[in-house]
Amino acid sequence: MGKLARLSFHEIFFLLMRRFLSTLALASLLTGSMALAQAPTPPPPDVAPAIATKLIRRHKVVVLDVRTPAEFATGHVAGARNVDFKAADFAQQVSQLDSTQTYLVYCASGNRSSKAATLMRQNGLRKVVNGGAFKDLNAAGVKKE
Repeated sequence: MGKLARLSFHEIFFLLMRRFLSTLALASLLTGSMALAQAPTPPPPDVAPAIATKLIRRHKVVVLDVRTPAEFATGHVAGARNVDFKAADFAQQVSQLDSTQTYLVYCASGNRSSKAATLMRQNGLRKVVNGGAFKDLNAAGVKKE
């Protein structure tokens, strides 16, 4: 108590305020970091069928067809890999993809591909675009198998 007794009221007030503000700053930093960690992943961009077709022709993307195997068997983009969005192991298959590649995802209508691309982004794949519907890619002249 010897040192504290020798301090003036203003010095004690300054020390208490400094400690309070330091604690407040630390708390703000921690809660701000938590808010950033919980920020939603932005949805992947949708690309027009003509642009998607150019990317596919120039081999700039890995093409993923997220339709069911039965849908895939009826026709698909040449060279596309079938990763069924409805499959129980979809997330596990996504986790095995190369994160350095750029992926173009498509389905029958664009709905599943949008959801799949978002899930892929949430799982750490940053280079993902939604190619939309197979019928639109087909109309844009994409090669089929």
